[in-house]
Amino acid sequence: MPVNDARTGLMRAGLNLIQQALSIYDRDLKLALWNHRFQEMFDLPEQLVTPGASFEDTILYLVERGEYGPVDDPWTAVQARVEAARAFQPHYMERERPGGRWISVEGAPLPQGGWVTVYTDITEVKLQEKMLRNRSAELSDEVLANAERLAQANRALAATNAALAEAKRELTEMEARTRLTTEMMPAHIAHVDCDLRYTYSNRRLGSVMPGRSAEIIGLTGREALGDATFDKILPYLHRALAGEASVFEFTDEDSGRRIRAAFTPDQIDDGPVNGVYILSADVTAETQARSALAQTRKRELAAQFTSGMAHDFANLLTVILGLQSRLERLPLPDEARALATGIQAAARRGGVLLDRIASISGRPSLKPAPTDVGALLADLRLLATPTLPVQTRLDIVLPAQMPVLMLDAGGVQDALLNLVLNARDAMGARGGTIRITLTCVRDTWLDIRVEDDGPGFSPEALDKALDPFFTTKGSKGSGLGLSMVYDHATLAGGTVRLSNRPGGGASISVRLPFRPVAEGLADGQPPLLVLLVEDDPDIREAVREMLRAQGHAVIEAASVDEALALAEVPGIGLILSDIQLGATQGTALAETLAARGHPAPVLLMSALPATDPRRAAARVPVLSKPFDAAALATAIGAARA
Repeated sequence: MPVNDARTGLMRAGLNLIQQALSIYDRDLKLALWNHRFQEMFDLPEQLVTPGASFEDTILYLVERGEYGPVDDPWTAVQARVEAARAFQPHYMERERPGGRWISVEGAPLPQGGWVTVYTDITEVKLQEKMLRNRSAELSDEVLANAERLAQANRALAATNAALAEAKRELTEMEARTRLTTEMMPAHIAHVDCDLRYTYSNRRLGSVMPGRSAEIIGLTGREALGDATFDKILPYLHRALAGEASVFEFTDEDSGRRIRAAFTPDQIDDGPVNGVYILSADVTAETQARSALAQTRKRELAAQFTSGMAHDFANLLTVILGLQSRLERLPLPDEARALATGIQAAARRGGVLLDRIASISGRPSLKPAPTDVGALLADLRLLATPTLPVQTRLDIVLPAQMPVLMLDAGGVQDALLNLVLNARDAMGARGGTIRITLTCVRDTWLDIRVEDDGPGFSPEALDKALDPFFTTKGSKGSGLGLSMVYDHATLAGGTVRLSNRPGGGASISVRLPFRPVAEGLADGQPPLLVLLVEDDPDIREAVREMLRAQGHAVIEAASVDEALALAEVPGIGLILSDIQLGATQGTALAETLAARGHPAPVLLMSALPATDPRRAAARVPVLSKPFDAAALATAIGAARA
């Protein structure tokens, strides 16, 4: 037997023990529950004492049987009693039934809708009243009538008191449930009267606005919230008192929380406004997420806008680097050779700029290339010196023999520039010395130590300085400088350590792994026959000259179809192809050659950002444009290894 049926059966069995008749009709005036006494008292047929039986049908049956005495229009009498039942008002009445018996009828509405009625046979009480009247001739008719009316009034009063007690119990339970519900909600729910004084509050104010007391009933809004916060919401309280609901977001200055508050007039229909209901929620996390999403969308839009431009710029830089490589091989005077070197440095910095543009839509990747560390630090001195006060000196200490290393030169230079500027800010106006010391450790690590004469790190800074957004500069600092250094080092497989010097000042050690350039350039390997596939003639010419300068032989193709035809040429040792080749992608060329079992390795080149799906689909190495001769040699060595 289902649980609900079992409970209903137990309830009906209990009600059958009651000597009074009882019926319960739901909000649609359909019979929901009754006892046997109800059927017996009114001699009801089975169809009127089944679940769902209509109250209207039952009244019609009773009217037709004369339960309510003679009536001229039975249908009108039925409708009058149905409308009275739909009003759901408590009532008590006594009436005489056919046959001379008397009953009292006591009805009360149910909280969830519906109606419960108790019918009591009071015939004995009425007989006693009649006997008292017959045997007490000495009593006046007026006294007896008053006694009867008093007895009836007492019975009605008892029924009313019972209804009031039940209503009070229901209101108490409702208030307890309402308070429990409001306490469970992660929001502050309150009510203020027309004087803006709190008459109700759950205990969530302190969790929404930390630092506020939960005991605010009887206080004014200004006393409970403080002047700054109250002045922000006061216009919205006045609008609510004027009958206008509103929602408002503001920042609570004391806690820094972002609060969303809803103000609803305490008004029934068109009646007077008796106060304001206030619901306040902490939406700080939502606001941060919303801002982050907006920033992400901005980055995506910026990435879409700059992607095509960056691609063309990368191709242009590749041409510039190719022409510069050709200039280096010409017999130039020293001044012209210095200009050619400057062109190369500018083009490489353009490549770093492209990396930053690409990082808008994704995490930057390392691009190690043969790096003259001495030249890199000379460029750093040129960049940093104009930003330093005259009383601040930048010292750079290099080993006597510093080999050319495989490093991400742009990332290393940006990291060092960040550290120099941080040291400058730490020393302040009095200045001092910033020392950069480089040491090669066991031909495996490059140790870069940056020291200053400032006050050093506080204990908190030693613990948190590498965390994003941590800063000791207040509103003047972004808190991203050291975290960017840390990101670059860890991406490269290195470490960053912070400490204070024994004599005062800060010390930051950045340890980066490196490879000797000889490994990257694959010295001693024989030249190759390279199939170069590029649809831009200027870029094709620049790359061809780089390859020939390194001793390689080159055959050229401007499309995938040409490349597939030329791939049958015997002796091809490398296929170097751009990814974007018109309608057919270079990735398709690589897949076709692999399916044919072509023995030559494939190396792709592209100006697309690393996150672009066309580049991400490549299953072979990709050389990022722009690149110079050294980067090309390194990529070829890796592809043929």
